[in-house]
Amino acid sequence: MSAPTPTAELAQLTGTYVLDPSHTRIGFVARHAMVTKVRGAFNEFDGRVIFDGADPAATTVTVAIKAASIDTRNAQRDEHLRGNDFLAMEQYPEITFVSTEFRQTGADTFDLTGDLTVRGVTRPVTVPFTYEGVATDPFGNLRMGFEGAVTINRKDYGVTWNAALETGGVLVSDKVVLEFEISAIKQS
Repeated sequence: MSAPTPTAELAQLTGTYVLDPSHTRIGFVARHAMVTKVRGAFNEFDGRVIFDGADPAATTVTVAIKAASIDTRNAQRDEHLRGNDFLAMEQYPEITFVSTEFRQTGADTFDLTGDLTVRGVTRPVTVPFTYEGVATDPFGNLRMGFEGAVTINRKDYGVTWNAALETGGVLVSDKVVLEFEISAIKQS
């Protein structure tokens, strides 16, 4: 089976883009107490995409997330997540991602593979993304949108803290879903 041919629209979008923090969400979901999910996001990050629509494999992505910007809408929980039990933000202030491969898998789908570093531990991850489209906003900025998600095991990154529940199970799931809703602005 051969790789899909990039669409004419994508070929015209070649360029350098930056993530728009006010229209991009880098979030996560983890099970809490075995009965519900807690959602959160990181509010401070920088990201750059050098997109090659004619040759998607040449595309590169870098993202740096401020660990201190974690936000689950609960101040006490956020402080715990920033501490040594979870992100150890004093020692590891950033979570980073550096792409190693960008592969078109369908007319509007891509697999982005790269090195995710959390708490000083780097492991490869592949995030399937869907191209959501392109638009020129009222300010004349060309925006490109992508959405994707991937499940990781937090223990793979040295995040091992947990508490046993009296009813069985644990307080925090090992599996965490990372969610990405990307709005990237083309640079001139």
